[in-house]
Amino acid sequence: MAQSPRPTACLALADGTLFYGQGFGATGQTVAELCFNTAMTGYQEIMTDPSYAGQVVTFTFPHIGNTGITPEDDESSDPVADGMIVKWDPTEPSNWRAMGTLPDWLEKRGRIAMGGVDTRRLTRAIRQQGAPHVALAHNPDGDFDVEALVAAARAFQGLEGADLAAKVTCAQSYRWDEMRWAWPEGYTKRTTPGHKVVAIDYGAKRNILRCLASAGCDVTVLPASATADDVLALSPDGLFLSNGPGDPAATGVYAVPMIQQVMERSDMPIFGICLGHQMLALALGARTVKMNHGHHGANHPVKDTETGKVEITSMNHGFTVDSQSLPIGVKETHVSLFDGSNCGIRVQDRPIWSVQYHPEASPGPQDSYYLFERFAKAMDAA
Repeated sequence: MAQSPRPTACLALADGTLFYGQGFGATGQTVAELCFNTAMTGYQEIMTDPSYAGQVVTFTFPHIGNTGITPEDDESSDPVADGMIVKWDPTEPSNWRAMGTLPDWLEKRGRIAMGGVDTRRLTRAIRQQGAPHVALAHNPDGDFDVEALVAAARAFQGLEGADLAAKVTCAQSYRWDEMRWAWPEGYTKRTTPGHKVVAIDYGAKRNILRCLASAGCDVTVLPASATADDVLALSPDGLFLSNGPGDPAATGVYAVPMIQQVMERSDMPIFGICLGHQMLALALGARTVKMNHGHHGANHPVKDTETGKVEITSMNHGFTVDSQSLPIGVKETHVSLFDGSNCGIRVQDRPIWSVQYHPEASPGPQDSYYLFERFAKAMDAA
């Protein structure tokens, strides 16, 4: 009987549990929070989603890497997730769009990965413990200082109290005019005038900006640190609050005053997604809490409490808005059918609303794209 290859990667949980496997991508070591994602497609979009800063992602679907890599699918310029864990080692890609392999892509961009892991067992550990702190190491020689790895995992500060939006936001403002991908043209540019929208970048995914452009918006992106004066100086028709990583309360130290001042000084429509949803909730007087293991996947059912409609959505968040803390005048509009957690709010007498999930998909279903069109119609009516 052939012997199993010597492990070249090790994952150490803060409780001392160890997982061994075959490393690929970059060599070295990283410490992060560990989460799992249930999406069957979109590993490249997930790894480049800025909302995954500070996290290593376990993919529950075993076929990861089989469609290769293409620059068209990047949601940011480089991978942001700290690492990835998969069941089976990636195979050679089989897809007409592939322009490279997943291992090469990760290696060139300094991201560590490990295959050959019992991801079902690892996922159970995450669900039971909450998202654990981990150290992930890849060494082709197979030599690991296990005690040092466990110590590094225990020393990780975690995401609570961490303002990671400041680390992934853009350095300066820019315009966005690229629209959603469509066959056979691919990505095309907006050339007609549209609603002037300021998008605050807490870690914005490119496809969110594409959806805004496709809905008829002339988008200017501002850094997360933008003030109300910065926003209002552009005389926008609407304000968009993007997704992003980290603890909402930490980012809210500077983001909440900006949102509150904009609401006080303008009647413009405001639309938020994910961290932007949490920022809006905080600005309205609600609070956020850390979840046990969060919601990460492309198959999450969400119910619209106002229409009864159920949408299958893409999600990626480890914090949630406490629906019991919503003030008078703010209505809960969407709830998760997995656990009943809050997934949407709106101000009852103003065109201001937000959702916890990702209507831009990438990866995921497109059930919720209509929210971008609703934003455009709200600006029409303003």
